[in-house]
Amino acid sequence: MSHHGEDRAGTRLPEGVPPVRRPRWLPRLPPVPGPWRDRRNKLLCIAAALGIGASLWAYWLTYTDVRDRATSEDQVAEACAGIVDAEAAMDLRGGVVRARPGSGDNDELRLDALPGSCQIYRVPGPGKSDGLFSLIVRTSADDAPMNVVGDETWLEPFGHREDREFRPDDVTRRADHAEPRPLGDGALGHYSDDSVTVRADCASGNPASLQVTARADYDDVSDEDRRILAELARGSAAQAASRLKCDSQLSRISMQLKTPERELRAPKAANASCAWYGRHLDESRRGRLPDRMLEAPTGAMSTTETCLLAASPTSVREIAPHLSGSQREYADRALTHSPWWMRTASFFGAETESVAFEGLDDYEYVKAGTAGGGAGPGVWWASSACDGRPAVHTLTVSYTYDDVVLDRLPALFRAYVEDITERRGCTDVEFPAPSAFEAD
Repeated sequence: MSHHGEDRAGTRLPEGVPPVRRPRWLPRLPPVPGPWRDRRNKLLCIAAALGIGASLWAYWLTYTDVRDRATSEDQVAEACAGIVDAEAAMDLRGGVVRARPGSGDNDELRLDALPGSCQIYRVPGPGKSDGLFSLIVRTSADDAPMNVVGDETWLEPFGHREDREFRPDDVTRRADHAEPRPLGDGALGHYSDDSVTVRADCASGNPASLQVTARADYDDVSDEDRRILAELARGSAAQAASRLKCDSQLSRISMQLKTPERELRAPKAANASCAWYGRHLDESRRGRLPDRMLEAPTGAMSTTETCLLAASPTSVREIAPHLSGSQREYADRALTHSPWWMRTASFFGAETESVAFEGLDDYEYVKAGTAGGGAGPGVWWASSACDGRPAVHTLTVSYTYDDVVLDRLPALFRAYVEDITERRGCTDVEFPAPSAFEAD
């Protein structure tokens, strides 16, 4: 028993302070021997030191990430001519800590040498990199056109020819990308599954218009990333317009950019940019014409509007027995390497100043107020005037398909042009001469 004024350890307590007594239910523990007590104290010191070290390491990693991100943002801004919001770009793919510009000649953007682009890569680890995004700037005054039509490899909707042997048997079931959908009423631009294009009409001077496209260079772009791409495109377009002395007002992007459809459907299901085709098939025998379509919503102020049509493997097999010579070979290829497709595309306003297709030696420009085309390039065009502004309406047919459907194209193209010009209130329509649809 302890003495009054002392605790159990024999320590003298201040006057009036009662000693602390052990509760009866608490078992008495044996004293820790000296050597073990010293070891315990050392372990506690080591644990404390490790905790402090871990905190310092976490702080160092955080500091390094912040430093690397800031450095990457500076590099992105420099590579993209200072017109891109580098901080927003680094939020793509869930937030990127390290990024770097491409090292090629075409990976650095210069506003005094347009068209131009910058390509930015994510750096997930030492010696590793993969795509993040590209920014492309075009103007109506460039040496290369803003809007290209035709069946060139990079414009094909179902992948590059060399890749098709690895694709599903049903090669036209799903397009590589969605057709362009309007941003709002379409005046600001359009978007697809992995890119957003913002356009600006210049009130005066040269150029008359410009386009800025922000494109994700990776698969499965999320809705949130598509929204970031939209803000990147709009912000960069505003900066480019200011630097190029293009007086233009760009509206805000207030809509949600949900993942657009890429699966082709039956024409009878069309109710937007391909609705004209569903009606055309109801009025005539389909014969060799496409039995699939991929459309997009129509915007009242859209400056670009397209409709993709394609033949299914079932349709190709039905047509093949009625073909002969090289056409039969085309049908065999249509099941694998050269699918049959066609696309209508219309351009309005300042966009018509820079529409072209690839000729034998260089781009051949489609001029508003004219009409023409031929099976050689597989491109036909018509013109009209909509609200006092020019419009150009085009039809592209893939090069192994145009001979198969050539006799059907005059009525098909007329049905398309009449529909869109009536819907948009256009006048002064010019159609290609019948000779444009004759075999070369």
